[in-house]
Parts: sequence; structure tokens; C-alpha cells
Amino acid sequence: MTSLPGRQVRGFLCLRKGRAPSLQGRRRVLAISVHEAGIIYRVSMLILNKTAGVFSKPSKRKLYEYLRSFNFHPGKVFLHKLVLGIETSCDDTAAAVVDETGNVLGEAIHSQTEVHLKTGGIIPPVAQQLHRENIQRIVREALSLSKVSPSELSAIATTIKPGLALSLGVGLSFSLRMVNQFKKPFIPIHHMEAHALTIRLTNKVEFPFLVLLISGGHCLLALVRGVSDFLLLGKSLDIAPGDMLDKVARRLSLIKHPECSTMSGGKAIEHLAKQGNKLYFDFKPPMQRAKNCDFSFSGLQHVIDKTIMQKEIEEGIEKGQILSSAADIAAAVQHTIACHIAKRTHRAILFCKQRNLLSQSNAVLVVSGGVASNLYIRKALEIITDATQCTLLCPPPRLCTDNGIMVAWNGVERLHAGLGILYDTEGIRYEPKCPLGVDISKEVGEAAIRVPRLKMKI
Repeated sequence: MTSLPGRQVRGFLCLRKGRAPSLQGRRRVLAISVHEAGIIYRVSMLILNKTAGVFSKPSKRKLYEYLRSFNFHPGKVFLHKLVLGIETSCDDTAAAVVDETGNVLGEAIHSQTEVHLKTGGIIPPVAQQLHRENIQRIVREALSLSKVSPSELSAIATTIKPGLALSLGVGLSFSLRMVNQFKKPFIPIHHMEAHALTIRLTNKVEFPFLVLLISGGHCLLALVRGVSDFLLLGKSLDIAPGDMLDKVARRLSLIKHPECSTMSGGKAIEHLAKQGNKLYFDFKPPMQRAKNCDFSFSGLQHVIDKTIMQKEIEEGIEKGQILSSAADIAAAVQHTIACHIAKRTHRAILFCKQRNLLSQSNAVLVVSGGVASNLYIRKALEIITDATQCTLLCPPPRLCTDNGIMVAWNGVERLHAGLGILYDTEGIRYEPKCPLGVDISKEVGEAAIRVPRLKMKI
């Protein structure tokens, strides 16, 4: 590489060491040439290739094409902290680069939905293999779009808990190889914490706030008092709502429905429910006598399975064929789930206000996770927040599902707070099962707060 003038080198090293130079010093910082930028990028990407076990070398043509799209400006210097987030907790391989101000510089994602639709659900070894096949490409795409080389990152943040063990292992192994190669700090991320804090990327939300996380693998209510300070108010005692919706969709064979063949189970139920009568079937919300904030969905699913079997007998069709009443079942299921989730959330708001854990006049309820994109459930929660003078906030739908942006942003939040930043990754392990925060659900149940009945006109 071309040698650098002394004053410019000193300015450059000042930035590399994390010290902001003076105005005069910044003016002296090297305006790196495109040629030099290409060398830096090429070296970084070659190391990244080796990190992933791929020793291919980019052609000159590809390098020049990349540099032309790089828009590298003379004097361009990254003064912000830059975090690479990597997410492989379940069935999506995702990565993103986010700076400390919340700007998403680049992101990439590979969805496994189409594959798992064909197999009737997520098969962990299949998900693991798909992560292995795509993680290097996804990370490279995120870095390429962000125009950031691995050497310019402030830290690498990766989901290590909770999730599918085989999937978590792929992300952690890849990340640790990058961390070791580029000598970067590592920030282990709790998947649920990342979902909970995503709203602070898109909205100005101060602590504390209440969060409802509803997805295919999780369902919980928690008070968020800080970046890593959570009080767990309630959780699902069995399966998650997204898991239940997927199972009902499979039982109804909605993949064979012409309008739903390319949709996930939850999306198929939501779509078909618009055509059905939610009152045609009288499914009762679970746990109506339990005065706590816990959830349960397995009993309801059992009742629905029996109803579907009975309707198949009545209509004289075999299992696997589409019922004429499929839309009505979908509508009733969605409505019952929405009412169950809304009532438990209502109690959580009342509990927090009673204990002065939330503002009486400016309380915020954040709803995140894959099921949060269900607009019917959101409307049910709007009825609750209107009745309790709360503000309901949801991240954009693309940030409700698993993504690299939320992981990178969680890393930024932890950098700001100085929490969980590892410079030595010896002994770090993934955790398939892991609670969130301090569990006070027993205290919530003992409070036995009565929830006023609201008309759920959705």
C-alpha cells in the first residue's frame, strides 16, 4: 500500500484508537484513495472468506464493480460506532450493520419459510444446514450494502439465546471466528431483549415501558426498566401463539388453499379469517378464572382439533382436504387468541399502574415479535390501551419478525450502556432455553387484579 504522509497517518491512527481528533486534525486525516480502499476491502473480505472456510479470491472485475458502487468519498471517515448484528436463532439467517444513531447502513436476510412450508414445520437439522449454506453470503451482503469493512466495526453482536440449539450454534461459531480474526469486541444478545428494544430504534421511547412479545416461539409480558433490566410479569405455560396458529393452519391444510399456498401458517389464518364469521364457532378463551398474566394455548388448540375432526365427519371429507367452514374456523381461532392476549395484557397494565411501575398518564405498551404483525390482534390491543390511557407502539412489520437490525441495535444499546461487552470469548456458549429478567409472575397472581369486561368490537 502507498505510504501515508506523517501528519495524515497520525490523524488516521487517532481515529483507529477511538480518540476523536481536533478540527485541525480531522482536516489532516487521510482522504483514502479508491485504490487504497479497494486493498483494505479486499484484504478484509479475503479474511472473511477464510473465516467461513471459503478460500476463493474475488476477481479484479468483481472488485472494481464493487468499488464503483462503493461511492467512496475523499475524506470519508466513520466517526460513529458501527455494530454488525447476526441473527440465526430459528429459521431466518439475517445480518445488518447499524450505527450508534440508529441508521441502518446495510442489511440482508435469507428466509427459510418456503422450505419449511413444504416439510410441514421447522426441522432443526434442515434449518441448521440452511444457516450454514447462507450465513457467509448474508454477512457479506450486509457489509457490502453498508460500505463498511469488517475492520471498521466497533463490535459484533450475535443472538446466543434462546432459540433452536442447532441454529444458534451456526451463528455463534461464525461470529466467534470473525471476532478472533478481526480482534473485535463480542456482544452476546438475548433474542427477546432484542425484540423488546427494537422500538427504541424507530421511536423515542424512554424507560420504563411494558412489552408484549408474541411470536412463533415465545409469548411473554415484561416491564422494561433498562437495557438489560426486565421484570417478567407473565409467560406462556405451554406453546406460543404463533406456534398454535401454524398448527391450526396445518390441520386445516391451508397450504392447499389457492389463496394461502405461499403463506406461513399465521399469515394464512389472518388472511382467511377476513372471509369468515368469528362467531360461528364458540371457542372460549383459556384461563378465564386465573387472575394472573400467564398465557396458555395448547388446551385451545386441542378443542380446535376436535372441532375440525367433527366438521370433517359432517362434511364427509378426509383429513387433508379443505373444509367449507375453514374461513369461519380461522376467524374464530384468531378472535379467541386476540381476546386471550388482550385480557392478560390488560391485567399487566393495571398491575403496573397500581404498583407505580408505569406512568399513570403516559404509559407505553410495546408489542413486538412475529405475531405482532397480525393486525386483528393489534386492534384488540388498541381497545385495551384506549381503555387504560396507554400508548400502543409496534415496530414496522419487517422488524417484528426475526432480523439482523434488532440484534445490531441491541448491540448499540449495550455499547452505550457499557453492558455485556466481551473482549475475551473463552467459554461463551449458546443457550436454547433462557428466561428474560426477574420473574415476578407469582407476585402478579397474588395481586389477583380484576379486569373490567370490555366489548371487543374489532
